[in-house]
Amino acid sequence: MTQYVGAVDQGTTSTRFMIFDHGGNEIARHQLEHEQILPQAGWVEHDPVEIWERTSSVIQTGLSKAKLQASDLAALGITNQRETTVVWDKNTGRPYYNAIVWQDTRTDRIASKLERDGHGDLIRERAGLPPATYFSGGKIQWILENVDGVREAAEAGDALFGNTDSWLIWNLTGGTDGGVHVTEPTNASRTMLMDLETLQWDDELLALFDIPRAMLPEIKSSSEPGGYGTTRANGPLRGEVPLTGILGDQQAATVGQVCFEPGEAKNTYGTGNFMLLNTGTELVRSKAGLLTTVCYKFGEDKPVYALEGSIAVTGSAVQWLRDQLGIISGAAQSESLARQVDDNGGVYFVPAFSGLFAPYWRSDARGAIVGLSRFNTNAHLARATLESICYQSRDVAEAMEKDSGVKLEVLKVDGGVTANELCMQIQADVLGVEVSRPVVAETTALGAAYAAGLAVGFWNNTDELVENWNEAKRWSPQWDDKQREEGYTQWKKAVTRTLDWVDVD
Repeated sequence: MTQYVGAVDQGTTSTRFMIFDHGGNEIARHQLEHEQILPQAGWVEHDPVEIWERTSSVIQTGLSKAKLQASDLAALGITNQRETTVVWDKNTGRPYYNAIVWQDTRTDRIASKLERDGHGDLIRERAGLPPATYFSGGKIQWILENVDGVREAAEAGDALFGNTDSWLIWNLTGGTDGGVHVTEPTNASRTMLMDLETLQWDDELLALFDIPRAMLPEIKSSSEPGGYGTTRANGPLRGEVPLTGILGDQQAATVGQVCFEPGEAKNTYGTGNFMLLNTGTELVRSKAGLLTTVCYKFGEDKPVYALEGSIAVTGSAVQWLRDQLGIISGAAQSESLARQVDDNGGVYFVPAFSGLFAPYWRSDARGAIVGLSRFNTNAHLARATLESICYQSRDVAEAMEKDSGVKLEVLKVDGGVTANELCMQIQADVLGVEVSRPVVAETTALGAAYAAGLAVGFWNNTDELVENWNEAKRWSPQWDDKQREEGYTQWKKAVTRTLDWVDVD
């Protein structure tokens, strides 16, 4: 039996390739960043060709580091930034336009018009999502309406849409020479175009956005025993490997954190924060500003659903301190700078750079730093930035408790920001619950590997995956209830200062 499973993790700021053994241990990795293209305020784009080139490079280098061949891999899984929209020509393989990233707000008029015209309730009921700039449907519509020739190509069956999972799989399986055009329910459920119950594209939703059905990929399972296709021998793996697992990044992290039981939750700290609560095979419709989404679908099993709280800006707020303000030289310095002060000095930072996502869903909001006095220093701003990550997570946790009746007892955490131990301590303090980080913090790639490996029998069942999970560190709350509630009250007051800043038609 081949000893390893590979996983491509195509994220918002970088792409990595990781190799895991049967125990879920990391064998090798390679990672490369890609350009963040910001044409104007509120617009965020990526170059899909650059993403494909980075993917090819990290696969080749990762295998080389591990001294492995394609034949050493039992299967390959893909996980990806969800909602980021690519439309390309199936005959040439060239994108018609840059990928429009999930953070992009150019479709605010499309989203607000859907709500104004009374279609919001249909989208919520059918797709589990509010009309918002976040999701793929409006981005596809924008490309069809604003890029010359795309609508005609789409109606002729020549233009293909996909989130970055579909784009990579199409290229890995041959591209213009027989590339497979597929996705799976966790990605499809982020488009505003899929019926959550049937797990199929919905004609009524497609009509709202005027999107030709021929553009859309076939929806298969998240862990596909028959496979979606195999990699090409002349591709980056230089060999044929079955592609058998796809999961959107946050669902992949949920699988990597082995949250297989209803009521189990994880929070991923990356560019944004994403908290998912497994609700089992029950489809729980949120009344508190969360998203109802697919958690995973393994083979022929029933789909498992989740409630999700999506936060647009968390780790990227730390990047902003580095890149735009220049008050830190790297992400790690945010911790040492913040440790210079005992508290935030009355400063609250709400990083609503692209509006507020869950549970507010306010595209009219913009970032604000409030409570400043001459006493404050850059250390207070660094501390307030870390606290903003944690307070936004509390907003989501409280909404989840309202919707599900489940009170968090421990929060499993993963992602790059969890390396910041001060931030994780603040998270325990703000929530008033224990916070647990696993040994393998890169649970997104691990979840994709698990989905792929389950499909080919590399792992027999989810019980084996649960046995692989081990805790690396746990943080316990240190604040008392009074300090916790006073801080949260001030945070909510700060949020109100960000609202109604941008006029949305």
